[in-house]
Amino acid sequence: MSFEKLGLSKPLLKAIQEQGYTKPTPIQEQSIPVILQRKDVLAGAQTGTGKTAGFTLPMLELLSHAKPIKHAKGHPVRALILTPTRELAAQVGESVKVYGKHLPFKSTVIFGGVKINPQITALRRGVDIVIATPGRLLDHMSQKTINLSHVDFLILDEADRMLDMGFINDIKKVLAVLPSQRQNLLFSATYSEEIKRLSDRLLNSPTLIEVARRNTASETVKQAVYPVDKARKRELITHLINEGKWQQVLVFTRTKHGANRLAGQLEKDGISSAAIHGNKSQNARTKALADFKKGEVRVLVATDIAARGIDIDQLPHVVNYELPNVSEDYVHRIGRTGRAGNQGEAISLVCIDEDEYLKNIEKLIKKDIPKVWLKGFKPDPSIKAEPINQGGNRGARNKPRGGGSRNGGRQGNSRNSSRGNSGGRR
Repeated sequence: MSFEKLGLSKPLLKAIQEQGYTKPTPIQEQSIPVILQRKDVLAGAQTGTGKTAGFTLPMLELLSHAKPIKHAKGHPVRALILTPTRELAAQVGESVKVYGKHLPFKSTVIFGGVKINPQITALRRGVDIVIATPGRLLDHMSQKTINLSHVDFLILDEADRMLDMGFINDIKKVLAVLPSQRQNLLFSATYSEEIKRLSDRLLNSPTLIEVARRNTASETVKQAVYPVDKARKRELITHLINEGKWQQVLVFTRTKHGANRLAGQLEKDGISSAAIHGNKSQNARTKALADFKKGEVRVLVATDIAARGIDIDQLPHVVNYELPNVSEDYVHRIGRTGRAGNQGEAISLVCIDEDEYLKNIEKLIKKDIPKVWLKGFKPDPSIKAEPINQGGNRGARNKPRGGGSRNGGRQGNSRNSSRGNSGGRR
């Protein structure tokens, strides 16, 4: 099927053509016609499936036919897109600009970690579409710098991660001020009871769209496990990068401190590296990602939360320097490669301490990941497993969400610290 047959108008088709796309992905092919029928949607799609365009294109199409709001003060917001992280918000904001370049709509992205005043100025000038992270959106709501009383579209992107990060209460506060008559779209890479409860509260007789099996790893990704002693992981990753002549590698660690330490160690080994995590300033995160995309940095070391929104079509290698303690995060991690039909490689360096994590991941994806026993790096059988220190990062899924401490979901940013010009809100 071509984009022309999906019911999109000429300005959008022109923007799509200028991006070099000729054929919609399965999620786009299924979601766009349904959304254009003004139906609520619950969509399950892994990262890299084209889901952003799957909701951006029909949203822009419907907005182009929307009638002006009578007696509305100023320039009311017509569409609200919520994302869990700054990087994803920026990515979605860029997609809105790219696909809407031939339409008259104004959009803005609002998130924490940067000054709030420029965001207030943009909102006062008037925008049609707002892409936001929940925390900073609540800041604007409390300061009455945003009016959501005329929102026609509410889109929750990567809703599963928003719940993981403890944003459920924030989402409820946003829902409380939105008009009851609106179209709702919920996109989630994985399903859980929490997602089901949220969809029951949010969606009205939704159409279910699912283009990938639940909680499965992309079939375009070649996966492998390299058993190795924990003390030799740094030596092994340096060996793999140098021997394979890898030029672009995304590496995952469990903690922010671990990301900093590994990036520094790789630099000492002569491999250009940068770390990206929640304690980095937004400018530092943006620069590290830009340098990585340009090839000026060979290795980007990231934590799970910071990596959400990293969108690189032809990223060839992902390395799990440490396995995640939440199995679903493995699926999110390796979904950064093998995107848009390209082949990718996901390698996990697994020490004896992580054997239980590996078993849980294999149980989730319903397959055994091939083991590669590399000569010179085989584990010492005399070493016994030890408990893993989580380093203060997000724990298991049975911890309460939304209640309890908000710091776990906000990477240490408290509500009060986010007030003022450069608040820490996401």
